Amino acid sequence: MKRMIRRSTLILPVNIPKFVEKAYQRGADAILLDLEDAVPPAEKENARKLIKNSISLAARGGAEVGVRINKDPSWLPLDVEASVYPGLDGITLPKTESAEEVRQLEALVEKLERTRGIKPGHIEFSILIENPRGLLKAQEIAMASPRIESMTVGMEDYCLELGVEPSPEGLEIFYPLSWIVTVCKAAGIRPMGLLGSIAEFRDLQGFEHAAARARQLGCEGASCIHPDQVPVLNRVFSPPPEKVEYARRAVEVFEEGVRRGTASVNLDGKMVDIPVYNRSKRSLQRAEAIAAVERRKAEALARLK
Repeated sequence: MKRMIRRSTLILPVNIPKFVEKAYQRGADAILLDLEDAVPPAEKENARKLIKNSISLAARGGAEVGVRINKDPSWLPLDVEASVYPGLDGITLPKTESAEEVRQLEALVEKLERTRGIKPGHIEFSILIENPRGLLKAQEIAMASPRIESMTVGMEDYCLELGVEPSPEGLEIFYPLSWIVTVCKAAGIRPMGLLGSIAEFRDLQGFEHAAARARQLGCEGASCIHPDQVPVLNRVFSPPPEKVEYARRAVEVFEEGVRRGTASVNLDGKMVDIPVYNRSKRSLQRAEAIAAVERRKAEALARLK
């Protein structure tokens, strides 16, 4: 599976053409074409007709492209049928409550991949946990399919289930998001999300704090609903240049220490031992992967000129 870096996912309603046409210019690592909450019931059928062409439009800037389908059993198969075409990278399954739901989606996608000339297994799944029932089954869900690449908590719907208003600090989803991070790390998939609300898109400082809190919990990226939020996520979920440089030096001095026969060395008054060394290597790997994503987007935009 691909498992590429995805710091920012811009969600937009596929039934608003001007949003889709400009999506490639926004700098997001991924674009999520929404068939679910952003599309009113009367527009669902028309929105499905727009997906196939919208995939290529959204992908012009080098972003991965996904579709968020509806959980409603009368809509889900229609959404999948309308979405699985060459160029699609992923499907987001909302309100997930069981592993069986994932396996049923997988069966639909596998059939369409075979008939539409898509490499088997190419389309990955992002899982949204949006109620306590899903949270209690998170471990089973995470292991339901090798297509699952990420999991997160849908704050607005989860808070609705709790009977509380979402707060700027996100205290009401601290436990759910922490548990999802734990499950994801054990399963080898990406934990994503914010510890705070996605809805206050004008409050970029508050949004940045929500992203930073989630990053500290272990999240590796998040979704947003406004283009102004994209650079915030790209910055927050990228290691700062000074930390990348420190990581590079830490790797160098530790490896030199090992050659001298010690597994603990000093760097700028701080101890660098095996955990610090391994963490530094991961930071360098992430920085390199982010650079590759930025090159991919830059090259795609250059081809359009």
